[in-house]
Amino acid sequence: MLVPASVQVPHTMQPVANFGLQHRSVLSSDRCCIWRQSGRKTIVSKCNVLESSNGAPSGGLVKKRKIVEHIILLRAKPNISDVEEKDMLDYLYTSQYQMRGILAVSLGRIEDPNRENFTRCLHAFSADGRRCKGSVSVDFESEVEDDIIPLFRRGEDFNYGVEFMLLISFLETASREAVEDALASIRKLISQCSSFIVQATFGCCLNHTDNGYSHAAVIRFPSFGDFKLFKESSEYNDMWASKLHPVVEKSLQLHFTVDPVGNQLM
Repeated sequence: MLVPASVQVPHTMQPVANFGLQHRSVLSSDRCCIWRQSGRKTIVSKCNVLESSNGAPSGGLVKKRKIVEHIILLRAKPNISDVEEKDMLDYLYTSQYQMRGILAVSLGRIEDPNRENFTRCLHAFSADGRRCKGSVSVDFESEVEDDIIPLFRRGEDFNYGVEFMLLISFLETASREAVEDALASIRKLISQCSSFIVQATFGCCLNHTDNGYSHAAVIRFPSFGDFKLFKESSEYNDMWASKLHPVVEKSLQLHFTVDPVGNQLM
């Protein structure tokens, strides 16, 4: 079975990257173009404006809709079988159809080890502003384009990919200007990398006192290659070295591969 757990991350922050290594610039990559060829299909950028824009023309007026996002972190028992895991993931995925107010759900197996040994992650959009309690680690408010594809995360671009989540909290001694500068650097990088981001949301956590995180970002990449290009880029690592590392108290970075699940209602 999957056991829900609250986030309890030590106050010491682990380095997110080896800043002495040479990293490739994501902005000079061939993938930073309007059209490119992915493993399954040719896609076009869906995110042109920072934070939670999806498909909005640069500089255009886009109707937005406020939502609440939920990130649920789970630990699987060591002896869970593949069949039990699949049944559980199917159940979690299809439960959205019985839960009022849930717009979209993605979930999967966390692919890299982490300090707290979280093994599975569920991410959900909620329309009515409800706050999940108990097993929920992070809730945060964001905005998405008020359109059926980005709001319900339906369509070919959302069937596959990698979901990347960044949770951070800032030092109490950090100045307001330094914090705002750090947050602006995250938004700027997301905007610069919009040509290979399907969707990006960013916001303040609603349950900061419960989980210790003040801000959260969720970025959907079309493929693992796109995610790797972003995460290993010189821009991402420079952002951490110069903007985030000096003011961040703790952080948690997770990603999982998105695959179609929930073929039948449980």
